[in-house]
Formats: sequence, structure tokens, C-alpha cells
Amino acid sequence: MTKAKKVLFITQEITPYVPESSMSFVGRNLPQLIQENGNEIRTFMPRWGIINERRNQLHEVIRLSGMNIVIDDTDHPLIIKVASIQAARMQVYFIDNDDYFHKRAMLSDENGNEYADNIERAIFYARGVLETVKKLRWVPDVIHCQGWVSAIAPLLIKTAFADDTPFVNTKVVFDAYEEMPRMAPPANIKECLEFRNVNTELLDGTGIDFTQPDALGKLAVHFSDGIVLEHSDAQSALAVYAKERGIIVTTREKEAPLADAYEATYSALVGE
Repeated sequence: MTKAKKVLFITQEITPYVPESSMSFVGRNLPQLIQENGNEIRTFMPRWGIINERRNQLHEVIRLSGMNIVIDDTDHPLIIKVASIQAARMQVYFIDNDDYFHKRAMLSDENGNEYADNIERAIFYARGVLETVKKLRWVPDVIHCQGWVSAIAPLLIKTAFADDTPFVNTKVVFDAYEEMPRMAPPANIKECLEFRNVNTELLDGTGIDFTQPDALGKLAVHFSDGIVLEHSDAQSALAVYAKERGIIVTTREKEAPLADAYEATYSALVGE
């Protein structure tokens, strides 16, 4: 990017907080590279139950915590924690809640079974991040969503939060990794998603079949301005769906410098 930008990362995984994977590697290193290139960043991830809070020195931010997020008529307290990766000069905000994250892993439990409430967890995470950004009074130019747990954020940014100051002009990028839920969404997914102007009519208008496992990925793509694929064969169905909707599709090949594909996408979206 030729001009300094503000980039919000709504991330699924960051090493060293969770074991290293291709996703956690990008989650850890991309924000640092974007920052070192002269841009301003904020980074969020869920406080997964596998994170050792003491070893990683997480502490609660009282001024940002305390809100209740209502999902399908049930209140869920929002807790915000923070830690720093000193080597990267990077602060990470954690979205926490006992019901959704305490003593629980990421997509699946220790037996490989996907959690039945993963959609609710993604809704809570997205709303928690966006409400916190509003409290921070920080206005991002680009919001980069990484992984299935961030997949609700594009919908909310473009609808329920669209008139809130931080999100009026922001562009949204969804990072489409291979790991997406295999389970079909729960029958009450539309009721769970209801918030402000997000309702059944709006969701039906997307044409997405919410009984199918690919609904979450399609929902993320539908409301994004661009998507990034981790390699040329990754999530080909989502790439086809994005191209049908006229959404920018970028491929990040492993041999290429990490930040290049992302910065090219950011610049294309903000008109540079």
C-alpha cells in the first residue's frame, strides 16, 4: 500500500497462543509485516480454551468488558482480554466468554466432533470484536477476516454495523482457508443471526441455502469486498461463488512473500 492504512485483523488463530499451523503462522506474521510497512493495525482472536492465560500474560481490560451480547434471546457476557507479542510490538485483543470458549478447543473437541454451537460462537466473536472497535473509537480502512470463526463479521459490517462510524467506508477481506465446518448449520441459524436490520428477509435475499454446510463460507463471501485463497486449489467453490458476485479473488502462493498478495488486495479495494 502506498499510503498508510488502518487494518483490523479479525483472526482465528495466532501462534504462540495456539499451536502453529498455516493459519496461525499468517495470523502471527501478517499483522507484523503490515505494521512494519508503515500501517496501523489492531488484532483480535477468540480466547480459545487451549490458551494458557498465565504463560501468555493475558489480562482483562475492564473498561472494554461488561457488555451482554444477546443471541437467540440468551444473554452472553462479553469479556475482553489483552496480551502483547513483544518481538512483534503487537498487541492482541481476545474475545472471551465462559459459555463459548472456556475449556473448549476451536472447531472440534478432543474426539474430532464439531461443536454444535459453532455458529453461535462465530456470531458472538464477530459482534464482540465490532462492539469493542466502536469503544476504541478506531476507524479501519480494511477489515481482514481470517478463518471460519470470523465468517459472520462481513455480514454484520455491511448490514447491522454499516452506519456505525468505524465501518461506514471500510472494505472487507475474507481469508478462505480449507478448514470450514462440515456440519450443516443449526435449524435456528436465522434466529441466532437476527440483530438490528439482519432478519429472515435479508438472509433469504442472499439466495444461500442455510441447511447446507457451505452456508457459512458463502455468507462470508457474499458480504465481502475481496477474498484471499491460500493456494490455487483452495476453496474453489467459494472462489467460483465470489467471481459470480464480482468479488476480487486473490491467490497467495506459498513461495510468494507473505504480505504481497494481501497488500495488493487491500490497495485494490481502497482504490490505490
